Order: sequence, then structure tokens, then C-alpha cells
Amino acid sequence: MSDLPKRVHLMEVGPRDGLQIEPKILTTAEKLELIGMIEDAGITEIEVGSFVNPKAVPTMADTSDVFAGIKRKPGVIYRGLSLNTKGVERAMATPNIDLDGRLHVTASEVFVQRNTNRSIDDTFRQLPEWIALYKKAKVPVDGVTMMAVFGCNFEGDIPVQRVADLLARTIDILAEHGETLKCANLCDTMGWANPEQIKRVVGTVRNRWPKLQIKLHLHDTRGLAMANAYAALQVGIDEFDASIGALGGCPFAGHKGAAGNISTEDLAFMCEEMGIATGVDVDKLAAAARRAEEMVGHPVPGKVMKGGTLTEKRRRT
Repeated sequence: MSDLPKRVHLMEVGPRDGLQIEPKILTTAEKLELIGMIEDAGITEIEVGSFVNPKAVPTMADTSDVFAGIKRKPGVIYRGLSLNTKGVERAMATPNIDLDGRLHVTASEVFVQRNTNRSIDDTFRQLPEWIALYKKAKVPVDGVTMMAVFGCNFEGDIPVQRVADLLARTIDILAEHGETLKCANLCDTMGWANPEQIKRVVGTVRNRWPKLQIKLHLHDTRGLAMANAYAALQVGIDEFDASIGALGGCPFAGHKGAAGNISTEDLAFMCEEMGIATGVDVDKLAAAARRAEEMVGHPVPGKVMKGGTLTEKRRRT
């Protein structure tokens, strides 16, 4: 077992991944209020929304308006998700956005068709266009997000060799355009991962590309997200996506009503209790999660937001 990281970086994806599946569409003002509470808790990277077809994901129709309404806080990075070149072009025309030059691929053929109406090969054929757009904007193209890495509700288990092959294919395309892959965000989009699988996939990728920074995007569909995060910490992973209140889920993943992403405040609480710094105020995050619950109008899966942190209890004892 590797030493646990001394510090973990959490990217908040609640305003995008957390809200995209919600039946109630929050107003732009409500989204800005939630983003403000998340900033105030010390989160320094926030996924504000996505540039997708509003007919397919109506909860994200006001993404440009949300970005326009942001009052930037020093030290905070504001991200937006784009799954095709049209989305990238919209992002580039949006104020207050921090472009990250990230490519998006998928390890499941069935899921990528449902999610983007393209095949895996179609996606890779489009990557040079993405790269050209980013380079034109002088944004380094050095990251990839890969969805459905650990399993798919439609296709079943995803072989780790396929994940490695797709990463190699991405690296080759980037090299052809003078770019180098530095970071891979491996996503358990449909909640198939288990702790040993986390270690196995991370180990396979690290053995082949030891300098590659690995980030994880975990879903709690079957209740294993926190165990998977702990397994990742054990092998030194120090970057995670997380969602306030454990909101979230993909509209095209085939499991409506399932628990969403790993909870930001729960993951931060576990890290802090283990002596791993996160730079966030967990009590303020819990308050933001409770406000998010009020906004969406139904109970959300977060735990610390209900049970509280141990801060006050320690003071009393």
C-alpha cells in the first residue's frame, strides 16, 4: 500500500452533473446561489454547467447565463463540460469560463451512442477538430475524461485492456498534433466499480504511463463510492470529482432514481478525519448540501449534511 496523500483536490460537479438529471429545473439565480455557497466553503474548482443540446438535457439550457452571472472569486476555477466541437465553440464564446483543453472519450460502445449519438470511432475521428479548436484558443490540450471505465449498464464489464488501448489511442492522436497527455479522469459513470477494481485499473494505467496524473469521477449507484474513494487514496490518488449532497446521475445511463455522485462533503469529511487536507470547510459544505436539498425539493443521499461533522461534538467533550 502506498502512503496516503497529504492533500486532496476536490472538483465540485454538483451544478452540472448533480443537477442534470433532476426533474425540477433550478432557476439561474438558484444555481448562482448554490455556486456561491460552494465557493464560500473553500472549493476552488467548480463545474458550472454543460454545453449540450437543451432538448436532451433541459436542466442545462441556461449554462451560458449562469456563467455570465458569476462574480468571480480569486483562486476559483470555473469549468464547463462540452461533449462535441459545437459545445467547445459555445464554451469558448462564454464569459467567466476557464477552458481546460480536455478531450472526452467513452469506453462503452453502447453508452457513447446513447450519450452522444456517436460511436467510439466517430469520437476519435472528431478529436483532431477538438484539438485544433483548443490550439486556436491557445489552450493546452493535455487531459482526457473517459466515461464508463469500470462497467456499463448496457454492455456489462469493461475490460481494463480496452481502457488502456483507448488511452494509448488518445495519446497517439495528441502526439500527432504536438500535444502530450498529462491527466486522465477515469469515470465510474454507472457505478460498477469496486475497491479492488479501482486498484487494478489505476495500477494498469500507472504501470504503462507512470507520469500520468489520474483523477477519479465516482458514482454511488450501488453504494460503493466511498469505499472506492478510500481504495483510490490507498494507491495515492489525490484528485476527485464530487457532487454536493451526492446529487447526480446521467440521464442516459439507464438507472433513474439511483444514488448520484460521491458526496463532496462526505468525501471531504472522510479525508479530513484521516488527516488528509482538503482546504474546505466541511460544515459550510454540509450547509450548502442542505440548501441544495431544499432547492431540488426532495431528500438527497448525502450523509454528513444530516449527521453533522464532529467539530461541535469535539468541542463539547
